[in-house]
Amino acid sequence: MDALAQKIIDAHGGLNTWKTFSTLTAHLHQGGALWSLKGQEGKLDDTHVTVGLGREWASHAPFGPDRKVTLFEPGRVQLKNAAGAVIEELADPRASFAGHDLTTPWSEPQLAYFAGIAMWTYLNMPFLLASPGVVSRAAGEWREKGETWQRLEVTFPPEIATHSTVQTLYVDEAGLLKRHDYDVEIAGNTPGAHYIDGYVEVQGLLFPTERRIYPRQPDGASLPEPLVVSIDLSGIRLD
Repeated sequence: MDALAQKIIDAHGGLNTWKTFSTLTAHLHQGGALWSLKGQEGKLDDTHVTVGLGREWASHAPFGPDRKVTLFEPGRVQLKNAAGAVIEELADPRASFAGHDLTTPWSEPQLAYFAGIAMWTYLNMPFLLASPGVVSRAAGEWREKGETWQRLEVTFPPEIATHSTVQTLYVDEAGLLKRHDYDVEIAGNTPGAHYIDGYVEVQGLLFPTERRIYPRQPDGASLPEPLVVSIDLSGIRLD
């Protein structure tokens, strides 16, 4: 593993501690311009998210005013009613985004897919760096907000469903995540700059609780507006 990747994992509590758990659950508040742009405002403003640690799956509940429950896996998405019965299913969900750009509306299963890949990626990072097939390399320094951050370029294998094949992490001197860049392939490769803050310690591991995502320019600088997505987490629990 790249030495910087190892430093980042260790700074967040270490791989050995991480491997003692199989799921993470948190209370989730979301905002930002993306949800109304996609015709899905309010569906995930105030909910709970559960993700697998390692194996890729995620669930949001409640999902919308009808209190549905989602199940995301890379090859399928299910929407269930409050009693647990499947009411809608989308197989090969990523293929359904062909031809999409940032303004293309999403269906509810497509929203569940995006929310699934996003939260699974965020809540498994940086421990994903140790996953089979994930390749990382140091990518030099970056100056922002009066600080110098180290960058790590991360390449994901095809079997991991995430925003884009190549992503970039920015970390401070201690190895804690400060920013996470990617292009949202299922929305026309829209570039995002995702800022990370509000660390808390939970069961021996460090987790950020405040995330803010803004547009990213070709030179790597972010725009101060619009706020594309805001994410606030509380009540994090590992099992």
